[in-house]
Amino acid sequence: MKILVTGGAGYVGSVLVPKLLEKGYKVCVVDNLMYDNGHTIIPFFKNSKFKFIKGDARDESLMNDLVPNFEFVIHLAAIVGFPACRKNPDLAKTVNVDSSKLISSLLSKDQGTVYASTGSNYGIIENEICTEETPLNPISLYGKTKTEAEEIFLNENGAVAYRFATAFGLSPRMRLDLLINDFVYQAINNKTLVMFEKTFKRTFIHVDDMAKSIVYAIENYDSMKNNTFNVGGDFNNYNKEEIALMIKNKVDYYLHFAEFGEDEDKRNYEVSYKKINDQGFFIEKTVEKGIEELIQACPALDSRSQYKNV
Repeated sequence: MKILVTGGAGYVGSVLVPKLLEKGYKVCVVDNLMYDNGHTIIPFFKNSKFKFIKGDARDESLMNDLVPNFEFVIHLAAIVGFPACRKNPDLAKTVNVDSSKLISSLLSKDQGTVYASTGSNYGIIENEICTEETPLNPISLYGKTKTEAEEIFLNENGAVAYRFATAFGLSPRMRLDLLINDFVYQAINNKTLVMFEKTFKRTFIHVDDMAKSIVYAIENYDSMKNNTFNVGGDFNNYNKEEIALMIKNKVDYYLHFAEFGEDEDKRNYEVSYKKINDQGFFIEKTVEKGIEELIQACPALDSRSQYKNV
């Protein structure tokens, strides 16, 4: 099987691609390497089934030549996260929405598609556990663009759309702007963490499990297509205070809960994963295990821009 992965050199893609190659799939990655992240895919060139094209998912000529030639398209390319979308709103709209419109228009009904959506689509929903049927309430530009793109793929192609929990964990294209990754880095390197709105809830997923879920969708596509799935695990639902205290049990640092100020990334929700569990997929890595891995890796990391999306 031939699989096209847009954004395949990114945080999720660089974990996903080796899993696809191990399965024996032929994999082509299209990525514009906007974060100077070409190093993440260098090991893959040893595999004859891997191909890389430096290009943009918004490039109509390129996508027109590529998309029809693959049995599966995994659309990961995006401007990801509240800060990155706020900094480059026009770029966020064109990458997140326009590339989705383009790719969707080129797909046939015989091709499989997995779209990487997000739990940010839920926004702020209190006193309710979000299911796939919960009305979406995106607050940030990131959530709004991903919601629009999700609708495009579902309405036009019957794709599998994954509303991923907040990612964390180690990846070849490391990100330190993700909540848990950031908290661990600050605890170890700055020895202090100031937190706003400590009761805000998030749901989390290790990047390894994100990649595994995509492989699962490919292998079970007939029973999953034309559906949205929350992807995460009930055991990884936490509020921000609980995450900070879990880290504090392993790292000695100063933790301050601010009485004034606010978290600009407005997300506060709890999520049910019954639908994807009933389908047969379960995540494996706990937040605690991911924190332990991050603690071990932090001496090898620094806060250079290559580890952030802004």
